Amino acid sequence: MHTKKFWITFVVVFVVMEVLGYLIHGVILAETYAAEPLKSIFRSEEEMMSMMWVMYLMDLVWAYFFVFFFAKGYENKGIGEGLRYGLYIGLFFNLVFSYSSYAIYPLTYGIVLQWFIYGLIVSLILGVVASFTFKPVAAKTE
Repeated sequence: MHTKKFWITFVVVFVVMEVLGYLIHGVILAETYAAEPLKSIFRSEEEMMSMMWVMYLMDLVWAYFFVFFFAKGYENKGIGEGLRYGLYIGLFFNLVFSYSSYAIYPLTYGIVLQWFIYGLIVSLILGVVASFTFKPVAAKTE
């Protein structure tokens, strides 16, 4: 495995994931989260802010394993490889998480569907990012 490429890809994937997460949850879905019935399900704003370290830690773990599995199966097939990987991970993680949450918590179907769709889109983007970032440098020909 290309150790330097792995760590660079890990950092880039984590940063892109955090930016997209903020755009989705902090901007696009912010009003949905603030309205009933979801408002009563979630922690208060103060509690959430005090627990953000847990979210960042879990995002670091998620990004690490996203890149780890990508690197283990890397075939240097370009953007298609990244999209396929992002699709597999997106379905595996987001489909299971979203609909399991729907079965357990009193969530609206609309928010669950949005979590799944946005999560799948993020996974596809991260797959593409990983395919571009992890790509080995072409050997110099003299």
